[in-house]
Amino acid sequence: MCRPGAGWHCEVMSLIEVTDLRKSYGGRPVVDGISLAVEEGEIFGVLGSNGAGKTTTVEHILGLRVPDSGTVRVCGLDPHVDRAKTTLIMGAQLQESEMQGKLTVAESLELFAACYPRAADWRVLAERLGLKEKLNTRFAQLSGGQKQRLAIALALVGNPRVVILDELTTGLDPAARREVWSLIEDVRASGVTILLVTHFMEEAQRLCDRLAIFDRGRVVALDTPSGLVAQSASGTVISFTPSRPLEEDELAALPGLASVTQHEGRITLGGTDETVNAVISLLARNGVSAHQLRVTDSTLDDAYLDLTGADA
Repeated sequence: MCRPGAGWHCEVMSLIEVTDLRKSYGGRPVVDGISLAVEEGEIFGVLGSNGAGKTTTVEHILGLRVPDSGTVRVCGLDPHVDRAKTTLIMGAQLQESEMQGKLTVAESLELFAACYPRAADWRVLAERLGLKEKLNTRFAQLSGGQKQRLAIALALVGNPRVVILDELTTGLDPAARREVWSLIEDVRASGVTILLVTHFMEEAQRLCDRLAIFDRGRVVALDTPSGLVAQSASGTVISFTPSRPLEEDELAALPGLASVTQHEGRITLGGTDETVNAVISLLARNGVSAHQLRVTDSTLDDAYLDLTGADA
């Protein structure tokens, strides 16, 4: 169990445990047997398209929904039944968050901080998230990105043991996004467990220790980012524009080939190091030049598309 004191301490092995979670609406399964475990101190990512069941699963972890079947435990507690206790353990930034429009940024942070016995210094959070100059600005007057930053600050102000971040950096410009990533890494370094729902592959690859890929209400893969990339059918990607067309049967016969696509004269091959060598030999035999030749490792995007069967 979790015990309050100088900080929350969890004696169970996994801080979050979801077992065979199922939820349907109108007879349609939205979450169809999800199981996962988040270890204390890690950043655990969830990837998936809209409607894959990500947000519904998060809402169950927060105790906002009751499962049709299956169990959810946060530090050994049922987040729906033990709502008061788990509220002190968890912070959350949801995909859509609203505050009363007339509240200022400072009033919102001070209000939330007053609800927790071990609140963080909300002024420090505001400064770190670029809200220092907006402390006296009313919520209704904030831009979308500023509202997102405030939502993150409110998720962290209670000094939670676990933070759930749903689409963390949506609406932020690239510079602000990287500043928030740095903050999240600092938060994890302080011992906080983070469950991160995202569709930004770069974000997932940089921040997450492990990733679960959701598809149609199920977990179709769960591994480290590098482990997922290694599962991609196309471990190496070769792309080039040939000086003249190549025969399709010659391309199809390349060793280690996993995929072939052609678009506006440019050829993209997925395969292995053996495929790279064979392509170079094929080009040489046919006296064909390869313009803008690129050889890259498979990415998390490639792995996601392979594992979910989604269209590129």
